[in-house]
Amino acid sequence: MSDDYLIRQTAPTLAGIKTGSLFTCQYESYETVKDEIRAFNRTLVKKGLRLIPLRRSETRVLLYLYRPSRLRNDLAAPCAEEILRREGYAELREDYCLCEIGRRLRRFGDFPHEIGLFLSYPPEDVKGFMENRGSGCKCVGCWKVYGDEARAKRLFRKYKRCTERYCRKVAQGKSIGELAVGSRGE
Repeated sequence: MSDDYLIRQTAPTLAGIKTGSLFTCQYESYETVKDEIRAFNRTLVKKGLRLIPLRRSETRVLLYLYRPSRLRNDLAAPCAEEILRREGYAELREDYCLCEIGRRLRRFGDFPHEIGLFLSYPPEDVKGFMENRGSGCKCVGCWKVYGDEARAKRLFRKYKRCTERYCRKVAQGKSIGELAVGSRGE
């Protein structure tokens, strides 16, 4: 897994404008992937980021890059707490929720709808998606929007511009350590 690939998949999270990003990576050796994750974390943890595997098959691993401090805040929002409790999360601590979402991904195969809460989707949009079973949304971008359409469209554009900018910077030789924005309090 190259810096270039990780940056293309996670630029808004690296830039500090998004809580987390989810992406897959193909591999031949899971041991090699674990070594790569450790190497990325040696750089990223200093910047307030963590890279963890959530699910794997024989040839692919689903990775989650996130900012723990932001995830704690996102999951503590009243609407997010309501969704997690309704979905059967026994605890609302960040570490428990990460273990639980990973367990659900491995157990059910499909993406549990509450995963949007881990990816900076507005809780009202996650709730709207769940209640409407994915239909009747106002617009579609990085997610289906049921709440503030104007705000969501601004975020979609911001994420796209960020990814384009970060891809240009990595093409100019910048490393992931140089591009990852540090967060306070980590």
